[in-house]
Amino acid sequence: MWQAVRLALGTASALGLARFAYGLLLPAMRDDLRWTLAEAGAMSAANGLGYLLGALVTAAVVRRSGVTAAFRRGMAGTAVALAATAISDDFAVLLVVRAAAGAAGAVVFIAGGVIASRIATRVGSGTPITVYFAGAGLGIAFGGVAIPLLGDGWRAAWVVLGVAAGLAALVSWTAARADGEAPAATAGRARVRPLWRVASAYALFALGYITYITFLSAYLVERRAPTWQVVLTWAALGLAVVAAPVLWSRPIAAWPGARALATLLGVLGGGAALALVAPAPLVILGSAIVYGATFMGVPAAVTALIRDAVPAADLTATLAAFTTLFAAGQTAGPWLAGLVADRTSTDATLAWTAVLCALAAVIAVSPRRRRSARRAPRPRPAAPARPRRGS
Repeated sequence: MWQAVRLALGTASALGLARFAYGLLLPAMRDDLRWTLAEAGAMSAANGLGYLLGALVTAAVVRRSGVTAAFRRGMAGTAVALAATAISDDFAVLLVVRAAAGAAGAVVFIAGGVIASRIATRVGSGTPITVYFAGAGLGIAFGGVAIPLLGDGWRAAWVVLGVAAGLAALVSWTAARADGEAPAATAGRARVRPLWRVASAYALFALGYITYITFLSAYLVERRAPTWQVVLTWAALGLAVVAAPVLWSRPIAAWPGARALATLLGVLGGGAALALVAPAPLVILGSAIVYGATFMGVPAAVTALIRDAVPAADLTATLAAFTTLFAAGQTAGPWLAGLVADRTSTDATLAWTAVLCALAAVIAVSPRRRRSARRAPRPRPAAPARPRRGS
């Protein structure tokens, strides 16, 4: 379990710092660089596009160098990309750097997921998987406390995030070790078709969930929320992610089929909608806690479903295929939601998350169509035997 905890610094870096912390920096960068909400969403979409490209090459990287080396290189690349975000205010350069952070983060996400799945198989428990994904909460909580205290200094914030990601890479370095591992001749075969319903729900989740955490700070700033409320909201969200394994490890492991996945998606959609009820600090805090306690449980549930459904040799390729779908959804989500929000308000970004996650829950829980069994043809009555001659 200690190995899984240190490995969880992978999602803390690749997700909590490299992706979700941008939502905290969005208001300061938007004001300083004079972005529209669509441009701010495009920056998040660039990170998602890089994540998509990283997901496409991860199987080849694992095939060439092994899952341990892939994880370590991804962690180092994430730290460098985060620190490099502070070097320029040119929109095109920032797009490229954010895409690089996404690509490195995808390698970490997939390789770490494979290692966590191996740990889970070894100890006979699904808890290492939920612990691994809960690591994102550490990054969110760190950013939620550190970034608002830096005020409008978004360049210094990116440097701080880069240093934190570098430290996470050092601590998790030995946790990714797989004794006796050799680069595989093949990364296996991606098996998406048997899990198409899960894949569809996962794609909708990716399209929807990212807009909430991308625009949450903009939503708070638009309502003139004080710094203490921003810090409290993000810290609570991150700590809720860390606490998620306590809530969801048993349902993910014990509930049949995709019931746990559907429940997670339904609660997540309700949590996003809660913030639209009233702009009161306690309501928004409750929304953030519900969101944090569920959203990283979705990839954990999907990973557990994949682990149970496909042969071990196909795990890396299948996880990479699902991450590709996930990356495609989260690439388009912030940009599309930003376009809608520019014409309405930031409320639209939270409604976007609520509606798409609710739809994903319906798809995940909908019963499978059973193939109608072919009725066996009725046996024809036996023809009367002809009397033999001479009888």
